[in-house]
Amino acid sequence: MRLVLVGPPGAGKGTQATVLSEKLGVPHISTGDLFRAHISNQTELGREVQEYLDSGELVPDAVTNEMVRERLAQPDALEGFLLDGFPRNVAQAGVLGEMLAVGDNKLDAVLEFQVDEDVVVERLLARGRTDDKEDVIRHRQQLYRTETAPLLDYYDKIVVSIDAVGDVNEVGERALRALRGRQ
Repeated sequence: MRLVLVGPPGAGKGTQATVLSEKLGVPHISTGDLFRAHISNQTELGREVQEYLDSGELVPDAVTNEMVRERLAQPDALEGFLLDGFPRNVAQAGVLGEMLAVGDNKLDAVLEFQVDEDVVVERLLARGRTDDKEDVIRHRQQLYRTETAPLLDYYDKIVVSIDAVGDVNEVGERALRALRGRQ
């Protein structure tokens, strides 16, 4: 299964990605993990990412696209994957479509995690991280609405939406049932 997870920051995508990856037998590919791996291995892409992060800038799409392209070409991802954090916008979605078309593949589904913004803000504030201030969290929510939420229209024919409020197992089961309903 080739799957993209979409939802606002704090919706539980990373947590569910781990659960779903295991249950579906496909690798969980997170752009955050890719960034960290390239930085720690001091690859050329990693050095480039570090420069952007050090200057407080977003990593450009071209750099992120190349990291994802390399990762999707690895043997464990050839039969399926679960993408978390990519595509982040419609331009990246177009590039992903091109990457998949090379192998005559396409996405099976886009799993949308639906959570009320106030619930997400509460969740993130409860983590107690220093960068989790309410104004910062609400700004990230706004960025999600303007940059990432348009993916739902882009992928409208393959979006599967679930209520992402509940305990980890409950939400995971909800997601699996919704995905099975698409097959």
